[in-house]
Amino acid sequence: MESCLKPADHGDSSAPGENEYPSGFPQSICDDVPQQKYLCSNCNNVLNEARQTLCGHRYCLACVNWLVRNNNKLVCKKCKEEDPSSESETSILTSDNEHQGQCEYALIPCNIGCGQMVLRKALACHLENACPNNMSACPACSRLMSLSEQQKHSCQSLQEKKVTKSDKKQKKYQLPGSKRKESCVFSEVGCTFKGIMEKVRVHENSSHVSHLQLLLQAARTGSSDLPAPASCKENMATDEQLPQVRETLSGLRLHGDMGLSEGERGLLETDGGECSAAHSLLCEDQQTILLDLERQIDTLQQRVQISENIISVLNREVEKTQLGVEALERENQSSQYLIHHLEIKVAEQEERLTRKDTVINSLKQSLTAHLEVSYDGTFIWRLSDLNSKMKEAISGHGNRPNLYSPAFYTSRYGFKVCMRLYLNGDGLGKGTHISLFFVIMKGEYDSLLSWPFKHKVTFFLLDQNHREHVIDAFRPDLTSSSFQRPVSDMNVASGCPLFFPLSKLNSPKHAYCKDNTIFIKCVVDTSS
Repeated sequence: MESCLKPADHGDSSAPGENEYPSGFPQSICDDVPQQKYLCSNCNNVLNEARQTLCGHRYCLACVNWLVRNNNKLVCKKCKEEDPSSESETSILTSDNEHQGQCEYALIPCNIGCGQMVLRKALACHLENACPNNMSACPACSRLMSLSEQQKHSCQSLQEKKVTKSDKKQKKYQLPGSKRKESCVFSEVGCTFKGIMEKVRVHENSSHVSHLQLLLQAARTGSSDLPAPASCKENMATDEQLPQVRETLSGLRLHGDMGLSEGERGLLETDGGECSAAHSLLCEDQQTILLDLERQIDTLQQRVQISENIISVLNREVEKTQLGVEALERENQSSQYLIHHLEIKVAEQEERLTRKDTVINSLKQSLTAHLEVSYDGTFIWRLSDLNSKMKEAISGHGNRPNLYSPAFYTSRYGFKVCMRLYLNGDGLGKGTHISLFFVIMKGEYDSLLSWPFKHKVTFFLLDQNHREHVIDAFRPDLTSSSFQRPVSDMNVASGCPLFFPLSKLNSPKHAYCKDNTIFIKCVVDTSS
């Protein structure tokens, strides 16, 4: 790290953090804000290879080396902040490592490679209790444990293995005929267990509760000849036996004579002291086991109480949640009803919009007709896209083989008339000529007019080069029904079936059809 330090251009060496990684660890490696005693007095980072000066302040090793290398008799920064005039020998930083001992608050990596950073003073505790690389498995139950847990650990499988090993060793060196079964020392009060000496000892060490129950039953009945309960071969009491065990334990502690009352003691004495031998077998280690059992029972009861409290809290939360769900369901039903009501309204509005669109289209057509209408008896009809209309007329596939012009009037309150056009001819001119007819329509002011219709009608096919227009005229036949007052929407058309030959429509000399468009003009002479 020292090899990375270089002096600056102006002669003073820069701080370690300017040209290399920071001397200490960043404070962000800690879950909580580290205390001041874990921070370097120079770089204010977590101590890295910490050194403690004679004055008691702590520095990173790199910070000490940099400060000493670039300053002569530098006073400790913390001492100078506390007392600017302080220049004692203990406050002067030197490169002598004897005066800069390894600090117990330094963060160092675990020396068996688990990757954790621990305090130097806590390394031994970490290796013994928390280091994952320093754990080993129990040979009996395969549970991973630290060193401290291994010292306290004891499992039934391990005991059975030890007993099995000792049995095998004894069997190896036993003489023939030496396998004699022994009885439990509590056989006088009803324990029926029998076996070799080692198994009897294991049974006596692991069946304290059942033996206590036998003693209590013998003390209460005053007889040691009662049959043993079925639980004498079990290692722990069941849930139903816990209250009885607690009663026995409390009796043992209240009365100095191993829990027997005066009456029970006298009862035992009158029976010849049959239970005194069993009473003397309860040694101090059994009393310790009794206390441990009572503590375990208290712990279990506390856990049960905590569980009951948690269950009651959870029940209240469930009730609140159910109430909330019911409220949400009611709100959802209200929302569904509102949505259904709004959907009905939207459907009604769509129907209204459809009707209004129909009315608007009708009004547009009426407005267009009024804008195009003529009130002086003269009307010019413009027909565009003539080729497609001509093809439809020739093939007969179109919806209308003939075309009607917009209506126009002979005067403001005069006759309502229109033109009817057959592009492929009609009657005598079918297939050879364009046929043009005059139609009288049912008008608003027919009752004020004189009938039959008597005015001269003139048709024009306009030459768009203004050279020679095609003109044809006729006078109405007063006896024809075509010129009488209309009874239906319009009368039968009457006019010129041979109005214009189709062969001359595209004549190069004239421009009757230009840009696929023709113009037909109709003039009603109202002065005649």
